[in-house]
Amino acid sequence: MSVIGAAQVDDAVGGVLRVAARDVVTPLARERARELGVDIVSGPAAPTPTAAPTPTAAPAPAADPARSSATTTPPSAVRGGGPPPPPRPIASVPPPAPRPVTPAPSPVGPVPSAAAVAQLRGAAPPPVRPPSGALHRRGAPLPAAVRPGGPGGGRGATRTGRVVVVGAGNVGMIAAMRLADADVFAEVVLVDIDAGRAAGVALDLTHTAALSGFDTRVRGVGTVEEAGPADYVVVTAGRPRTPGMSRSDLISTNAAIVGDVAARVAATSPGAVIVVVTNPLDEMTQHAWKASGFPSERVLGMAGVLDTARFQALTALTGVARADRIEAWALGSHGEEMVIPLSRATADGRPLAAAVPAAELDAIVTRARGSGGEVVGLLQKGSAFLAPGLSAARMVLAMVADSGEVMPAAVLADGSYGIRGVYVGLPARLGRGGLTEIVTIDLQPAELEALAEAAARIRERLADLAEAA
Repeated sequence: MSVIGAAQVDDAVGGVLRVAARDVVTPLARERARELGVDIVSGPAAPTPTAAPTPTAAPAPAADPARSSATTTPPSAVRGGGPPPPPRPIASVPPPAPRPVTPAPSPVGPVPSAAAVAQLRGAAPPPVRPPSGALHRRGAPLPAAVRPGGPGGGRGATRTGRVVVVGAGNVGMIAAMRLADADVFAEVVLVDIDAGRAAGVALDLTHTAALSGFDTRVRGVGTVEEAGPADYVVVTAGRPRTPGMSRSDLISTNAAIVGDVAARVAATSPGAVIVVVTNPLDEMTQHAWKASGFPSERVLGMAGVLDTARFQALTALTGVARADRIEAWALGSHGEEMVIPLSRATADGRPLAAAVPAAELDAIVTRARGSGGEVVGLLQKGSAFLAPGLSAARMVLAMVADSGEVMPAAVLADGSYGIRGVYVGLPARLGRGGLTEIVTIDLQPAELEALAEAAARIRERLADLAEAA
């Protein structure tokens, strides 16, 4: 099985890209195919016809005049070099009674299926058209090969599992919407201290089922216990930032909320994976880990996915490439100590530093670090919610698909990059049960130093939190 991306679509010859039956075609590749008019065809290319071997034995049976007149092709049509006309159907002459024949063993293994025979005869299956442009490129329905339960999972199949979103504010609402729309869970449950709001948002979201094409059940309740056991829990509950407030200003207030939620989740869903979205992100993720008592691989923080998306979007404004064709990593802290290693950043596969002036890149990094505060200042009331909600959902969908995707996330450092014992943004490979490994990428000495400095600042804030408690 191979993953077919946009690059393979760009390289398609003759407007056709052939893929194997088990290959995974990414949503971005399908979108690109739609733009370029490339047909994505499942199955092998039709083989070049070869001359049939000349028979050396078994003389041809005597021709039946009645049958010959209905089915044979005049010799002149064959000798002319053109393709023979299709045989005419036999309607009046019944076929002879079948004679028992013991088939010779196949020299190439099992007899191919009818579909395979059709392909060998040149009858290729219909092309797989790209999906609607209305779908999210990075959030479209999961490819069949990576859906829960394999190729039979996803839309129109049996859904299993429950995901709980704690906090029915804007971030929780967007996360729940994306998780329901993905149509891979049996149920999405919104939990909020304001049970009426949770139930109202859930009902409103339920009303979109026909519009978005999902069958996921959506509920809204007032407590974690009412939600029931979950496979994944997204924690968005907490006080949002207001203009002039830093993430650190929220630490004491939100620690009490996150700690209580984590303890309740541990009692209700002892096998769940927790994804923390509440700010200050790194400190709240470590606090949730301690309050839940879960293994560290089952407590993750959503920060790097969001910060990376912000950097990609801001860089795309320069015109160097589309946002989804810019590759980068946002590591370190979710805030002032964010580290974006420019040595690893590319646009359309080319080093970003070679395409954008250094001063402009530095300005983009600075703006990405402060993008959350910039949104708060513009809104005046509330904080960013669209990108944060989609980022949290993306992490959960990667885990439930068990895709092994690597993305930046706040994880407990295990000694990689010279950091240990503190939650910090690092490249993380995600699986069904949460973190499977911290992936090491090559960084420049200055980038490693900045990452270590971010971890040190997070430790200091955690010490302040411990003293306040």
